[in-house]
Amino acid sequence: MDALTEENMDSQLFKNSSSGKLIKTDNGFWAFVPNPLPPKLKWDASLSHLLSQAAQSLGLLVGLGETLPNPHLLIYPFIRKEAVLSSRIEGTRSTLSELFLCESTQIEKQKDVREVQNYVIALEYGISRLKETSLDMKFILELHKILMQNVRGEDKKPGEFRECQNWIGPPGCSKYDATFVPPPVPEMKKVLNQLEQFLLSINSISPLVKVALIHSQFETIHPFHDGNGRIGRLLIILYLHKQNLLPKPLLYLSAFFEKYSNEYRNLLLKVCQQGAWRPWIEFFLRGIINQSKDAITRARRLVKLQENYRKKVHEKGLSPSAGRVLDFIFMRPVINIKSGVKVLELTFPAVSKAMKQLEKVGILKETTGAQRDKVYEAQDILKILED
Repeated sequence: MDALTEENMDSQLFKNSSSGKLIKTDNGFWAFVPNPLPPKLKWDASLSHLLSQAAQSLGLLVGLGETLPNPHLLIYPFIRKEAVLSSRIEGTRSTLSELFLCESTQIEKQKDVREVQNYVIALEYGISRLKETSLDMKFILELHKILMQNVRGEDKKPGEFRECQNWIGPPGCSKYDATFVPPPVPEMKKVLNQLEQFLLSINSISPLVKVALIHSQFETIHPFHDGNGRIGRLLIILYLHKQNLLPKPLLYLSAFFEKYSNEYRNLLLKVCQQGAWRPWIEFFLRGIINQSKDAITRARRLVKLQENYRKKVHEKGLSPSAGRVLDFIFMRPVINIKSGVKVLELTFPAVSKAMKQLEKVGILKETTGAQRDKVYEAQDILKILED
C-alpha cells in the first residue's frame, strides 16, 4: 500500500480532475491515467515565498555539508535514517539502532532490517551511478532490482515494470473496491515514457517544484508490483543530487512524510481526484524547509558532541586508538570489536582496549553483558539521530 490512502475509489471523485482521467477497462473496473507533466500552476506571492524559503533552507544545509571537516560522519548515519523512515512508511518496524547493529555485527534480529539495508544499498549505488548515467527508466529499474533483492516482494519480478494490473487499498480488497487503481499496463507504458521525458527535460520549472511533480506522478503510475513508495522517495534525493542541489545526501524527507503520513497520502490522492497540485507542492516545500532545518540542527549537535568527546579523550589521556574509535562511532554508533578492527585496520587488542576506555569515561555502553562478542552503543549519538 505505497503512498495513497485507504478510502474506496469512488469514480465520482475523479470525474472532474484536471490531472488525468478515469478509464473503464474491459473487465469493468475504473483505473486512473494521469496527464503528462507539467500541469498548469497558478503562482502568487505566497507560493513564490514558500519556494524561496525552501531553496534557502536547502542551501544552508548544503553549505554546512561543504564546511564540515569530514561530512561522511553525517552522511553515513543520515542515509540510514532516511532508509529506516522511508521503509517505515510501508510498514517495516526496523529501528536505526537495529540497522547499525546488523551492519556492524551481522546480527539480524528481524527481516525488516534487510529491507532497510537494501534501501541504503540502492541509494548509495544510485548516487555513485549518477556520475555516469541519466536518471531514466533504465536506471530506475536498476534501483528496483537492488531494493527488492532477497526481501518480501522478491517473487514479483524485481527490476521489471509490472505486466498486469495492480491496485491500492485495504487488505483483501479487489480492484473493483480498491482505494486507487493505477493505469492499466498499455497506458502505464505510455505515461512512463512521458514521465521519463519530463525527468530528462530542461525547462524553467524550479527543480524543487519539478521533483515534487515527479514524485507524485511516479506514485500515481505505480509501475511496480511492490516497492513503489520507496523508489519514489529515492527519486527525490537522487534527482536533487543530479541537479547539484544536494551534493551530499544529508536531506531525509521521509521523516516528514512519515510524521505526517495521513496528510502525505491524502494530498497525493487529491492530486488525482481534484487536480490539487498546489496543496501537494506546498506540503512538499514545507517538508524541505522542515527537514533542512532539522538536519542542520542535528548536524551541529553531533559536531559539538564530537568536540566534547575529543576533549574528554585528550584530558583523560586515552590511547590514540581510542581517538580513532571515537571518530568511527559517529558513523556507526552501534559497534563491536570485530567491526572496529576491520574498518580501522587496528589490532584486536588495540580496539578492545579503546572500547573499554571509552566505556569507562561514559562515551560507550556495553549492551550484551556477555564475555565475548560484546556490542557497544554510543547512546548520546543515537539519541541525537533518533529523537
